[in-house]
Amino acid sequence: MSDVISQTDSFMSTWTDSLTEGQSWDSETQPVSSFPWKAMKSKKKKKKKKKKRFLRSIFASELCDTNSTEWQAEQSPIPGGQVVLDPIIRGIFEIDKKSCDVLLTESRLIWSPIQPEAPTAYSGRPKSIKVFVNPNSHKKEANDVYQEQVAPLFRLANIQSDVTITQYKGHALSILKECQLQEFDGVVCVGGDGFASEVANGLLLRAQMDAGRDADSVFTPVRAALPLGIIPAGSTDTVAYSLHGVRHPKTAALHIIMGHRQPVDICTYRSDCELLRFGFSAMFGFGGRTLALAEKLHWMPPVQSREFALMKSLANLRPEDCELSFLPQYTQDDCRQQKDMGDLLHCGSRQLWQQIQGLFLNISVMAIPCLCSMAPRGLAPITSLDNGSMALIAVRDTSRANFIKHLKGYGDFKNQFRFPFVETFTVQEVILRPRPRSDGADEPKPHPLVSAVSPGTGGLPWNIDGDLVEMSSEIHIRLHPQLITLFGANTEETDDGMSKCSCL
Repeated sequence: MSDVISQTDSFMSTWTDSLTEGQSWDSETQPVSSFPWKAMKSKKKKKKKKKKRFLRSIFASELCDTNSTEWQAEQSPIPGGQVVLDPIIRGIFEIDKKSCDVLLTESRLIWSPIQPEAPTAYSGRPKSIKVFVNPNSHKKEANDVYQEQVAPLFRLANIQSDVTITQYKGHALSILKECQLQEFDGVVCVGGDGFASEVANGLLLRAQMDAGRDADSVFTPVRAALPLGIIPAGSTDTVAYSLHGVRHPKTAALHIIMGHRQPVDICTYRSDCELLRFGFSAMFGFGGRTLALAEKLHWMPPVQSREFALMKSLANLRPEDCELSFLPQYTQDDCRQQKDMGDLLHCGSRQLWQQIQGLFLNISVMAIPCLCSMAPRGLAPITSLDNGSMALIAVRDTSRANFIKHLKGYGDFKNQFRFPFVETFTVQEVILRPRPRSDGADEPKPHPLVSAVSPGTGGLPWNIDGDLVEMSSEIHIRLHPQLITLFGANTEETDDGMSKCSCL
């Protein structure tokens, strides 16, 4: 510290000498005042002002020669710059009317200008949204959830919302096909998985209409024009749970307010080259029969109807005879290996498809993990929201006790696919063809495809995103990577396997 004081004293003496030599104090050129005391006082004031202005502009640069190579090596910005000696004083000071990060060491004074970052508005935050509320939610009234928990947050964030309370199934779909979507920055739905699938289906169908795509032919769909926000207000909420990691309406609303966006894979469901709908997940067999039975029990409370349908489906457990054709998810290395072996067929050709058949208790095809309270790791933990692949889970015919063990595996963190009668595949496309039972029991009726929106017409039940779909012919499921964007952030798994929201 004594060296610093001595250097400062030598600098002040040098500066005083230079000031004395540089100024001319010729009395002949100085103005004569009739009030000498005022003149002396004004000289003192001028001298003090000049000294302050002079010291403010050169004090730091005189202590360290800015032209020396040693200075240039040490003058790098302090964040990221390496200083060997321990600092004595460090702070933010004004140098030449600029804020600088100043560092004083035992041998050097180092400073670097601070470049403030200009605040920029985040373009992902919506200013105006279209909200659809499903009043037929199994949980608490979806309108109450929106008015009490979500709408106040939107008002605080100055988000203009146009709210529509749907009156019947398919109401949101019909509105999305006709409304002026260019007036909004996003679409929000308040309800369960079935309602979220309906709104997502409407957004994608509207995108195909605007692009001039023929939905009745095989085509490559275009992305949805607007992001979709899902406020969970249903019984399971697997889409919102998989997206946010929790079933909390305020968490979903905060993701919408902050403009967090997550591309998500989605599937198309076709039959006889006709587009049925877009969706995230589907179950055939046990999952479809359980939902078909629960749909007939509307007079019961939701929890009791689900439990009763589950127990009765287990009591009447029976397999379905079908044939599965699927295209595995081939990587670039797999395709390169196929070419090296002399196979000139490109990946995705029919000769690369695989086929299995037999009796199956349940078949699941899922593009998202499908997290829920009954399956904290997800019904399909082998996939993710945007990895460009689907999970095909086929449970072959087995005893009721073994099947119950498989179902219990979803409730804990054990591997629910460890049983020999469970087969899992990572696929891009799936074709499922129901076949008549060899013993003649439950032979499917020969009539053509049944409408995908009206249950109870005699087809085989499918559970597509919580909606009951009945059909008797084959169904073709194809994955479309990141075709829709959802308001939210992908969840991260902790060490104990639980999921958490990446926003809170």
